[in-house]
Amino acid sequence: MVELDHEFSNGKPIEQNWETILDLERLVPCVEGGSVTEATGPESVKAQIKVKMGAMSMTFTGTVAVIEQDPDAHRAVLQVKSREAGGQGHANADVTFALSDGGGTIHTAAQITGKAASMGEGVVQSVLDALVKNFTERLAAL
Repeated sequence: MVELDHEFSNGKPIEQNWETILDLERLVPCVEGGSVTEATGPESVKAQIKVKMGAMSMTFTGTVAVIEQDPDAHRAVLQVKSREAGGQGHANADVTFALSDGGGTIHTAAQITGKAASMGEGVVQSVLDALVKNFTERLAAL
């Protein structure tokens, strides 16, 4: 299990950020290499992500769903469940957004297995860290 905490600020009103993080079809492409392949419900999508880890490039396919939301506290939990395309590994994560005016925090708790995990926890952590940082920059641009 890899756990990461990030703060972000984008100067946008809390309600605007709240709408954005619950709109998975806009949110998922903010992850580098991420795309929505199908909307499966108002709070869930099928998605894929292409991730580069060192010299390896892997594609994971799966689902992203809003599993908890507290509109009063502006707190939401997204659950990512994915499998490595053509491989044995998977990458699952619970991503908790806690918003405030102009930004918020993101807590990521990820479980990675297979080829990606064999790269070592340090590599996995640095790749996830870079993904989340890049995500917050793209989120600010929405």
